[in-house]
Amino acid sequence: MNQVKNRLQALGLIDRAFQSTTDDELDGAIEALGDEHRDAIDELLGGAAEGSVDAESIRTAIAKGRMDGTMESIALVLTDACLADCIEQLGDSADHPSSDELRDVLPGLIERHGTGITQVMLASTVAGEAPAAAIIRDLLKHDDLVKLPPPAATSRGPIPRAPKVDDAEREAIKAKRKEMKRQKQAEARARREQSQRDRTR
Repeated sequence: MNQVKNRLQALGLIDRAFQSTTDDELDGAIEALGDEHRDAIDELLGGAAEGSVDAESIRTAIAKGRMDGTMESIALVLTDACLADCIEQLGDSADHPSSDELRDVLPGLIERHGTGITQVMLASTVAGEAPAAAIIRDLLKHDDLVKLPPPAATSRGPIPRAPKVDDAEREAIKAKRKEMKRQKQAEARARREQSQRDRTR
């Protein structure tokens, strides 16, 4: 029961983060997507026609897919660049960042990706059960830069029942998230090593 409660709370954070995100921020994130990510979003939206993916279609898909993994998957794809940026900025601390280390990188993330997308990214990592989930949850509740509005101010209504979570689907999402994070860390590490080599020449 505790696991279900935690899951509901994590999904609630993503929902509130999306509701706090402006249409302009969502449209900007969509426009910045590469072909692979656009294809993923298109698939998640049920094969939307070319050019029809926008903030409104994203919100419609989220409203319908809060409990079946769609909302979480959309968050993962839309915030992938923000997550990669966060991982790169954290460097060797990316796996287990402290609260202070996360606070240090937040202003830059918000400047480059917007407050809303940064909030969605953070909420997504909580749902993905990242090692720093407890710290990130606390930031989303209390940090002035990324604090989400209280549920009563954003909720369009309570989720009526506990999710029938497909364990295989959840594991697949977690495995995909882990692999993407591993790739982003490897890329960031390679960039840091190249930069170090360039400086020592």
